[in-house]
Amino acid sequence: MRLSCHVNGERRCADGVRARESLLFVLRERMGLPGSKNACEQGECGSCTVYLDGVPVCACLVPAGQARDRQVVTVEGLGDDGGLDLVQEAFVEAGVVQCGFCTPGFVVAAHDLVRRGYAPTEEEIREALAGNLCRCTGYEKIIDAVKLAVSRWWARSG
Repeated sequence: MRLSCHVNGERRCADGVRARESLLFVLRERMGLPGSKNACEQGECGSCTVYLDGVPVCACLVPAGQARDRQVVTVEGLGDDGGLDLVQEAFVEAGVVQCGFCTPGFVVAAHDLVRRGYAPTEEEIREALAGNLCRCTGYEKIIDAVKLAVSRWWARSG
């Protein structure tokens, strides 16, 4: 089948998509967008999180055909004009990256929280990130990065 959808603001097509292929596989292997990671293939780790019509989903669980004519935003598409989004900047500055496998999913989940436009408590941050797992580190730097991104969002929205 031919899959046509909007990915990161641009109409993209993939030919030869099989019925059992996940959106994650199509994004990574057919569309050349390796940012979302393939870790568990069971929707347990969150490393493949993308937006589908503005809602965060585990791309490993979404049949590719369900993305037909819909909007997909990957970690690569969060910034403007090729630059980093404020959440991505905060993750870099807070030194979050260890092996980097979980980072794209955490960034998308944090982005979803920050774009809601309120100042979450640490407990709310932890709840928002609960669907994402990191095997390399404690979560403190991740929490710090989200707090930094929230504070910068407020400063810009002023």
